[in-house]
Amino acid sequence: MLKIKGLRRRWIFNTVGIIFVMGLVCVLAVTAVFGVYYYSAMESDMQYRARSTTEFFADYLNQNYSEYYQSCITYAQTFEDKDTIELQFISAEGNIVTSSYGSWAGRSPTTSDIYDAISTRGISTYKGENPLTGERIMAVSSPMIYSNGEVIGVLRYVTSTRIMDRQISYIAGIALAALLAVLVVALISSNYYIHSILVPLGQIVEKAKMIASGSYGIQIQTKYDDEIGELAETINEMSIKINQNEKMQTEFISSLSHELRTPLTAITGWSETLLNTEGLDDSTRRGVGIILREGKRLTEMVLELLDFTRIQDGRMTLNMELTDIRSEFEDTVFMYGSRLAQDGITLEYLENDDDIPEISCDPKRMRQVFLNILDNAAKHGNGTPIQADIRFCDDMVTVCIRDFGPGIPEDELPLVKKKFYKGTSKARGSGIGLAVCDEIVQMHGGTLTLENAQEGGTLVTVQLPANQ
Repeated sequence: MLKIKGLRRRWIFNTVGIIFVMGLVCVLAVTAVFGVYYYSAMESDMQYRARSTTEFFADYLNQNYSEYYQSCITYAQTFEDKDTIELQFISAEGNIVTSSYGSWAGRSPTTSDIYDAISTRGISTYKGENPLTGERIMAVSSPMIYSNGEVIGVLRYVTSTRIMDRQISYIAGIALAALLAVLVVALISSNYYIHSILVPLGQIVEKAKMIASGSYGIQIQTKYDDEIGELAETINEMSIKINQNEKMQTEFISSLSHELRTPLTAITGWSETLLNTEGLDDSTRRGVGIILREGKRLTEMVLELLDFTRIQDGRMTLNMELTDIRSEFEDTVFMYGSRLAQDGITLEYLENDDDIPEISCDPKRMRQVFLNILDNAAKHGNGTPIQADIRFCDDMVTVCIRDFGPGIPEDELPLVKKKFYKGTSKARGSGIGLAVCDEIVQMHGGTLTLENAQEGGTLVTVQLPANQ
């Protein structure tokens, strides 16, 4: 199955992620624009009020302080917008003279706009927290200048920004909701689009894996007339060509193997006849022995090739029967051990008391597997001893064959069971023996594994189910 999570995550990150970032920037920008607009409008309105009221009170500044004070009180008491804006008259010392909230509305304010208006003799604005209450406010102070040029006080408008901040937050919420709606639409459309790509792509990958595993000739069905369809057609053509080449190769190997069997039978037969003839000198007898040995080796290779072609064509069959697998294995070990002893190689059978039941298998094919593994151990063990044992555990018959040679390079371990693979080994052989053995073991419902032993050498393990 195609692992689509990574592609989907990448697609969402590259599309929806970018939309989210850009949308978030737009939300912040919209919020900032409206915030600036609202605050600027409020500030302009309050500055206009302060300027107009100051100009209105310019006529009273020529009166005496008592009359001016009474005018301030009267104006503050009749101020119409007292529910939303507070009007304050503040002395030059910073003390509240009167307020639209009452003559003594509270402690005197300490914000910077008051002192800036007095010092600069111009309108000053303050935006921020009220030091006395912690509430966010906007205040505009305008200096009240007496006829002799003296600043005798400050006219100050102050209002809470809570409602305005709430409106700005509301706008930001609407913008965020719109962004979320856009993201949902983008997610749905992106998911539909990526699904239309990943589903056929997953089918192509699945069929490509089947082709890679040996199912040559398999075809990918696709209804798309685009790049995906073109990819499927290319893989289909490749599959057909590989299947044709495999058939040609299998037919050639099968034909060649059958053609070689007749002359090899004659060579080995006449070699055995010559060896039994009296009067041969030592050098001739040695040469005939070499011919016989090499002829048998070639015969074994031809048999391996025939088995390989049967596997490729699906013609490999098993003659299953109830078999004493321990007896078959021991006979193979003792027979092959005698042959190895002639080459100075020790084959040690590790006996045990396990009660191994009879299992259903093809004894001839299993002997072929055991002999091939033992032969590989002799070839690649560089003359080191070989250990073999058979055990029964968890309803599985386990056969272990180990040599003490250099082992198999780690990068070659996953490949040694592939057909025609010989790796860096210089030992003679066709490179299909283990592939044939692996197929035979799998046909019995078992497994064949190769690994490097902890103390050096190669360990081959064959596991067969006892209850099959």
